[in-house]
Amino acid sequence: MPEIKPISKLIEEISPYYKKRAELKEVGSLRSVAEAEHSIGYDSSSETLEPIYFFITDLLADFGLNPEKLVDNFISSPGSGHFGELGQRMTVMQQQGAKILGDINTVLRSVLNIIYDLKEFKIRMQTYQDYRSKDKAVSEGALLSLKQIWMDKVDIQKGNSSVKAMALGQGGFQTLLDAFLIVKDESLKGSDGNEIDLNDRVKRILQQRIQEFNSWLKHSEQELEKRYELEKNYLRSQVNSLKLYSRWAKPYLKVAQELEAGEKRRSANLIKTFNTILLELTLLGKSKIDVRQLAINGEMPKDFKNLKLKRDYYSCILVDFNFRGIPQRVSQGSQGHYAFGGKVDVTFRAYALNSDEIKKLDQELNKSDIADVLNLVEGATTDSLDRLSEEINYFLEEKDKKEEKEEEKSDDSSNPFAALFGFYNKEKKSEKKEENKKEEIKEVKADDWVEKTHLRTFAAGTSKDTVFKLFDVYKKAHGMSSFT
Repeated sequence: MPEIKPISKLIEEISPYYKKRAELKEVGSLRSVAEAEHSIGYDSSSETLEPIYFFITDLLADFGLNPEKLVDNFISSPGSGHFGELGQRMTVMQQQGAKILGDINTVLRSVLNIIYDLKEFKIRMQTYQDYRSKDKAVSEGALLSLKQIWMDKVDIQKGNSSVKAMALGQGGFQTLLDAFLIVKDESLKGSDGNEIDLNDRVKRILQQRIQEFNSWLKHSEQELEKRYELEKNYLRSQVNSLKLYSRWAKPYLKVAQELEAGEKRRSANLIKTFNTILLELTLLGKSKIDVRQLAINGEMPKDFKNLKLKRDYYSCILVDFNFRGIPQRVSQGSQGHYAFGGKVDVTFRAYALNSDEIKKLDQELNKSDIADVLNLVEGATTDSLDRLSEEINYFLEEKDKKEEKEEEKSDDSSNPFAALFGFYNKEKKSEKKEENKKEEIKEVKADDWVEKTHLRTFAAGTSKDTVFKLFDVYKKAHGMSSFT
């Protein structure tokens, strides 16, 4: 797993307030960038990390901070059994994910082929619509196109007895092709209404072929519409399958990414042949500052009771775990698990952050976290579907003729009672709803006067008190008297 920058450093980079505090720390006027910072070192090879971690997690929850895990990194020494066993599990996850990605590519190719087929059907169906046009020139042109299709697709199967073969290859039938294109029905009359001048042998062949063409013309459009609807239904099922495969692939790739070890090759605590593991965990707990209630209680100016905030402020507690341990295999039935005993350094930090800074922090974590792997799946499915979305939606959201007629009746404004039920204000189903996309924050704006003097100050004071209480409760619960 790629190494993630410490959260405390990220906060210094994204927050204008803590960026200034970092500059003051470099000068030497501040001990820590955080509002308050307390650390505990705990070393016990017999006791495991899990009780410490969950004790602090539950403690944060009891203080109403709703803890969230931001960082979960590990690295095992290559010579340890823990490294080998996790490597096998990671390989299995990768193989399963790769198999599903192969299925995604197969279905995606199928979607492309169906779209091309539907386009061809649409062009053919347009020719039938032009044939029924009131414009005589358009209608005659469409009829000639349909006759050409019939000769190339249907009549050509007769071989030497087809219209083209007889007209171009057999003596006495040279006029058959031109006559077939001119004549409209079995009466063998031309466009001027008069019967065309042909010998009886050609007339008999022509009359038969015109009858076959008219029968094909009647039924072929119905069959084409049926095939078109079937292809649309198949497209819908393939798109749903694509989304389903995408959902199946994500857990495997996500777990495979989580099982990847971090990059700390130069760490003095990691020796290749030792049985060692290093863990990095970071929790963030936050509690929103209720300005209105504070104003009512008198802890803030009364005018703030109806103050419209640009952004919310939170008192935040950041807890970092740095663990160095020895994996001990614990057998439970047919499966083996590992327990980790060793040394852990826990650091409690207090911050005051606004909603923009928290959103920006989430964005930075998503760039370096397992979102990179999930983007591979998104690129194979979601991005591909987005590029084809216009064409897919064009076919899937297309309405049948019956539905169009029913909507035309329902949209008829001649009914004076329709307005009573608000029908005039209803939006059409075909209109796309705009998706509420999360706005990406490029740079966090600095605090204004109210935020700096009241909101940030109060949130900082609250977080400072809370972090000491957390630290003190944990210290006393474990019988520790010294702390830093």
